[in-house]
Amino acid sequence: MAGGASTGTLRALFGRKKPPPDQIRETLFGDMPLEGWPADGPDSFPWSAFAAGRCQLAEGRPTDAIASWREVLARPALESRHYLQAWNFLRQNGQRRPPETAKQVLGVVVEIGMPKGLDILAAYADHSARYYNFSGAGAVWERPDKSLDPLIDQLLAAGTEVATRIGPWEQARPPAPEAGEVRLSFLTPSGLHFGQGPMDRVQCDPLAGRVFQAAVPLLQALTAYSMSWRKRKGRRPEPN
Repeated sequence: MAGGASTGTLRALFGRKKPPPDQIRETLFGDMPLEGWPADGPDSFPWSAFAAGRCQLAEGRPTDAIASWREVLARPALESRHYLQAWNFLRQNGQRRPPETAKQVLGVVVEIGMPKGLDILAAYADHSARYYNFSGAGAVWERPDKSLDPLIDQLLAAGTEVATRIGPWEQARPPAPEAGEVRLSFLTPSGLHFGQGPMDRVQCDPLAGRVFQAAVPLLQALTAYSMSWRKRKGRRPEPN
C-alpha cells in the first residue's frame, strides 16, 4: 500500500508467479473500510488524519471525524486515493459533495477477466498508475518523470466523458469480473461509476470504446518501462 505523496519511483513486479492478491485489488478504488485505511501505517499526514477520524467516530464525535477527513481534502499534492477515501468516509457520514466536484474523475480502473485470472490497469489524477497482470507480473508507476502524464490524462478524460453521463453505483462494489468480461470503473467524489460487458461490446461502444482505447497505450508504456527497468538492473524478465 502506498503512503502519502508519490515517491517518484517505478517498481517492476514482472517475474512474480502468483496473481495479485485480492487485498491489492481492494486498495485501488478508494473505498477501503474505515478500519482498513490505514490498517496500520506511519504517523505522518494524511495517515494520522484517517486514524484520528476513525478514533473520533468510535468515540461518538462524528463532527470531529468529519473535520479530520475534510482536512485531508484541503491538503494539496496527496495521492488521489487519499482524496477518494476521504470522500468515501464523508459520504458514509451524510456529507454532500459540491456539484462542481461530484463528477470529477480522480481515477480509472480497467479490469479484464482472463481465463486464468484478472488483468488490472489503474490510473489516477496524481499521475500515478499501476498494472497487474493475471500471472502476477506488473508495475507500479509513482511518477518518476512526466513521460506518462499525457497517456494518463487521456484515460482520465475518456473516463470523465462516461462518468458525466451515468449515475453513481449505490450498492457495494461488485466482485471482480469473470473471464471474458471487461469492467471500467470511474472513481469520483460522488462514488463509484462503472460499466461492464463482454470485450467485443466494450470495444465497439462509442463511449466505453474510447476508454478502452485510451487504456491500451498506457498499459503498453507501463510494460515497456518495467522491462527497461529490469534490464538496467541486470535482470532478465521471466516469461509470464
